[in-house]
Amino acid sequence: MKERLRRAADRAARNPVLRQSARSLKPGTGIWGILGVLLFFIAPEIAAFLWGPEISFWAHTHYLTSPERIARLNYWLIEKLFEDGGSWINLGIGVALLGWIVWERRRTH
Repeated sequence: MKERLRRAADRAARNPVLRQSARSLKPGTGIWGILGVLLFFIAPEIAAFLWGPEISFWAHTHYLTSPERIARLNYWLIEKLFEDGGSWINLGIGVALLGWIVWERRRTH
């Protein structure tokens, strides 16, 4: 079983399509890559930890009073995203991506 898993990992590592896909997922090491990670991973989670219940309550009240269906669906989604507070997993992914960016910058410069 262990050898079979190792062979599969080796095949995946040599697969050029998979390697290109992994490269395309990596954020850039410039200012836009750093800002992207901060704005799309870290900032929403910090906001959710600090103001999750308030944001959820605000979205719920707008969900109840909005006349348009698409707006109600958006408010429902916001309520569900923030009702449990922040996600340590997403925050950890954001911090890991920032660490990856810093490591890449130090390695190439």
